This record gives sequence, C-alpha cells and structure tokens, in this order.
Amino acid sequence: MIRPLSLLALPLVAAALLSACTGSDSNTAVPTPATTAEPVSLDTGSGAAGSIVELVRQLTPSVVHIASEAASTDFFGQLVPQRGVGTGFIIDNDGRIVTNNHVVEIDGQPAQRITVTLSDGRQFPARIVGRDPATDVAVLKIDADGLFPVKLGSSAALMVGQDVVAIGNALDLPGGPTVTRGVVSAVNRIIQEGDVSIPDAIQTDAAINPGNSGGPLLNMAGEVVGITTAVIRGNAEGIGLAISIDSARPIVDELVANGRIDRGFLGVNISPITPAAAQSCGVKETDGVLLSLVDPSAPAGEAGLRVCDVLQKISSVEVHSTGDLFRALTEHRAGETVQVAYVRDGREKTAEVTLG
Repeated sequence: MIRPLSLLALPLVAAALLSACTGSDSNTAVPTPATTAEPVSLDTGSGAAGSIVELVRQLTPSVVHIASEAASTDFFGQLVPQRGVGTGFIIDNDGRIVTNNHVVEIDGQPAQRITVTLSDGRQFPARIVGRDPATDVAVLKIDADGLFPVKLGSSAALMVGQDVVAIGNALDLPGGPTVTRGVVSAVNRIIQEGDVSIPDAIQTDAAINPGNSGGPLLNMAGEVVGITTAVIRGNAEGIGLAISIDSARPIVDELVANGRIDRGFLGVNISPITPAAAQSCGVKETDGVLLSLVDPSAPAGEAGLRVCDVLQKISSVEVHSTGDLFRALTEHRAGETVQVAYVRDGREKTAEVTLG
C-alpha cells in the first residue's frame, strides 16, 4: 500500500514522505518472478556496466517478493481484504529475511498472512520472527532450501558520490524485480515521523518507488549497505532514503535472538553536528551528536542534560554519529544506569542517567 506520512524531518528538505511499499486489492496478481541464472563471481572493479550486470545476476536470487494480507471490516460490517507488497532479502541459509516493518504491517497490526516468492518462482508462507516499528525493521522466516543469502557490508565507509544499486519490486510490476543505479547523495539523514525514528539514513538518487520497501541498497562489491524504505514526493525529485545497515544490524540480531527490541530511553531528540547546527548552538566540537530537544521530565533531562549539549559517549560506547547513539540505546536496557559523557560550552562533563 502507498502509505503517506504527514511529515519528514530532514535538515534541508520538508516534503510528503511515502513509504516505498505498494498495495492493491485482493484481485491483483502476484508478479511472476524472472528465473535467475546461477550466481557468478562479481567483478568489483570501477563500476562499469559489465560489473552492474554481474552484481544483479549474483544478488537477484537473494531478493524476495513479499505479499502481506489482512482483512478489516467496513462501515457495514463487511470484510474488506487488504494487501500490501514489498521486498526483502535473505540473510542466512535458515530462511531468515530482512524487510521493513511497514511491509508486514497493515493498519498498525501484523499482517494475517505473508507470502514470500523467491526469484525461481517458489512461494512459501512466512512467519514474523520479530519486528521493530520504531526503526521500521522486521525479520521473517520461511522453511526453504537452496537459498542464496546476501553479504552484509558496512555503511560507515560510504562516501557521498559513491555508486549504489537498489533492487526491489517497484510498483509490483510483473517479470521480476526492478534494478536502479545511482549514487550516495548524502549520509546521516534522520527520518522522524510519529513513533518512527531512523538515524543514519542514506539518501540516494537511485530510483526508489512503491514496492521497493525492504529491498537491499548495494555497494559495487555486492554488499548490502542499506534497506530501502522511503521516497520523498512533492517538489523533490531523486530523493530516496534507506536505513543504514550499520543501524539495522543490531536490531536484526536482537530480533533474531529475542523476537523484540527492549531498548533504553533517554528522552531527547538528536541531530548531527552540521555547520549550521554548530553555529546555532555555538559549539566547536565536530565529533558526537547534538541534543536538539531534551524533555526535562525524561531521564536525560532529570540528569541535567540540556539542548545544545554534544553527547559523545554512553558507558563504553563512543558516539560519533546518530547511529552510534541508537546502537548504544539498543545495547542498554530500561532501568540500567549509564554514564553519559558530553560537552557543554567547551567543557567535558559526565552524568549518570537511569534509562527509561
């Protein structure tokens, strides 16, 4: 389903945000996936057209079509079928698949039936291993053999201007997934909408359309560096967004291990230290994250932290980016007391914070 969000908070852009997931009624046919050749070794040279072809041949068997179904009642109490379509990618030989939470969620509830179609045409019912609405990440599982897991890369090394490729079921078109190529347009974007907060998002001009949700964003070595999740419509063109794999990986690991995320809570809004933000707050630090909002009744506020403080460390976890902070709060649970290191007015300070 095309799911409009009311607000997108990005440093330079304000526009309507659409999740890159498509939907239709129950009469829409599931596309017939294209048969994929046996994976071949990847030429990871300069990014020439030949290496793109090899990358796609290698990765297509790892990308899956996800159809989610549920039924709701209308004004007259009649059952109305609802259906959503998205993308996912296989991460292990046990049949676990990573996708977006909104791909497997309909009207705020888990889908009642989820069907995964592999690139060779085989279809399997899938169950939800775990999902984290706050970061829009979900893990599914199918019982299948002959799978081709992806290789997870690192998004920390991504550079603006670097080539990337997106694979996904754009617009639910028949004939297999759509492949688009672009560059990393920006890093460290923040998506905040309602209860969803995604730090360290990757911005790309690789075309991302409804149906791409949950699909892989790949570097030229064929490694997954992001999970495509949203596209900005309206006056903007060529702005797609992906969850960085470094932010998603600890979420995925915990969902696989425990089926849910039990994270600590500070009660702050954060932003990267951009030149404009640094000038506004009068800070000279370039490392860490800036506190743009602090709830005085929340743990951080009660411990004395303020707006424009530069947070640099939580216990043993150094915080160089919003993704680092997010990972730290995933590692530390509610009720734990952590030591927070920060800078205020050029002076290094520490505070003990009991996470909510």
